[in-house]
Amino acid sequence: MASLNPLNGNLDLRKAKHLLRRATFNFSKNQLESFTGTTALNAVNTLFTPTTNALPEPYDPLPTDAPDGFWTSAPELPNTFDDQRRKRAVITGWWWHNAMSETSLKHKLSFFLHTCFTVAKDDGAGAATYYYDYLRLLEFYAFGSIKSLAKKIPLDNAMLEYLDNTRNNKNNPNENFAREFLELFTILEGEQLGAGNYTNYTETDIQQAAKVLSGYKIQEDRSIIDAETGLPTGYINEDLHDTDNKTFSAAFGNATITGRNSPPEIIDELSDFVDMVFSQEETAKAYCRKLYRYFVKSNWDDEVETDIITPLAQQLISNDYNLEPVVKTLLCSQHFYDADDTDAADEIIGSIIKNPLQHLSEMCAMFNVSYPNPTTDALNFYNDFFFRFIHNTYFLFAGMGFFNPEEVAGYPAYYQEPLYDRNWFSSNTLIGRYRLIESFIAGENTISNGDIHAIIDTVKFVEDNIANASDPVLLVTEIADLLYPEAIDEDRTNYFKSFLVEDGFPDYYWTGTWNNYLSSNDNVTVKIRLDALITAMVNAAEFQLM
Repeated sequence: MASLNPLNGNLDLRKAKHLLRRATFNFSKNQLESFTGTTALNAVNTLFTPTTNALPEPYDPLPTDAPDGFWTSAPELPNTFDDQRRKRAVITGWWWHNAMSETSLKHKLSFFLHTCFTVAKDDGAGAATYYYDYLRLLEFYAFGSIKSLAKKIPLDNAMLEYLDNTRNNKNNPNENFAREFLELFTILEGEQLGAGNYTNYTETDIQQAAKVLSGYKIQEDRSIIDAETGLPTGYINEDLHDTDNKTFSAAFGNATITGRNSPPEIIDELSDFVDMVFSQEETAKAYCRKLYRYFVKSNWDDEVETDIITPLAQQLISNDYNLEPVVKTLLCSQHFYDADDTDAADEIIGSIIKNPLQHLSEMCAMFNVSYPNPTTDALNFYNDFFFRFIHNTYFLFAGMGFFNPEEVAGYPAYYQEPLYDRNWFSSNTLIGRYRLIESFIAGENTISNGDIHAIIDTVKFVEDNIANASDPVLLVTEIADLLYPEAIDEDRTNYFKSFLVEDGFPDYYWTGTWNNYLSSNDNVTVKIRLDALITAMVNAAEFQLM
């Protein structure tokens, strides 16, 4: 029986790896060792500890003769700066470095919120600075209430631009944002009952929602600051807002939202609308299904729906849609660690294909990739390493528009059945995945070309992290224990060992080679073999899973 009962005992290595991979982007041996032996509750509480971003704001090092620098806090209008597309990429580099600088659920949950309230940064989201505000809004609510976020997102400048709600007026309605708010961001469709009508809402509800959301406008200079979040926000033009009462369908109990005619009252009208949508159990279930797919597994049966999704939804409602208690319950549960049954066919650990962001981040954290410091070497970090190599090359070839999904629905891995996370891995995405480790080992872009200003020292990694490096079998198994969700068998161990010791040769050939390196500090031979071993182990099927 699927169970949300807390996991008993302490986390062993296998369970600690599982939690850290699912809950953070910064996955290294040090973190793994600190979580092994503690309880799931203590570990998850640690991951919910509030953090401060290592980089307070992004920095644009271009143009080199007079950098735009910290342009997001400049007094000029955001759209007066050049290279907006590159600046949006710079902002995602800022976000990624912050995620890599902490072991926390904050960035994992802010990315989850991005999958719930999607804004594609290069598809009509406006100036780069607006996207910076959008990402900060997601971070603000990462440990908070998703319902509160739903009340703030309609006035986010990037969202107003992205889904055209800044052009939604009482005499010229635009239903784009209202439709996506119901269909994709909150309650979802449910079973279709007729043309444009679904179990959870009807076409009439979209029309009424658009009226609630009319008159919302972007504030180009970001001079209006929200009192609760401290972040820039759009504004309401009451002359363009539909002040009539809005009556919704039977899907919402024929509820009527009273129309208002002043900005503070129109905000109350929005609050009433969001409260109405979030009072539906289907809204809570929609988010809990998304959480389950994000943290646990892409597919589930009726038992999981009854024993996991439904009680989580009830907990979400009772906590006013605050994510922290619900995520804690899930990540501390027997079910999350696959400890609630003996069915070998429904394994949870190692069941999700990593997205390209997780693939990159784990590799950088585990192997301690040396990449430029964004504070002291901004040009090489933001422009050469992140923008040219990671953003424009790796993510492109790995099949992920970073914070730029092609559809408002988001990344297919989180909504498109039947493949879900298997969408991340295909013949079209192999180049990006397989050549990333090659690029880091070579210190150059092997996907296309150019200097990446980043490198993995495989010899140092082994010397610093592997206790039994002179024994080829133990060397392989210890690396596998760090890289893979599950232990590997003898056949896989022997396959990987062949990169250190040629077939037919005894193991002591590697032992002598390694000991010779330790005594002479000549790493030429061991580096060649370890580079080949690490490349093979990272590009193996086992590393693609978490």
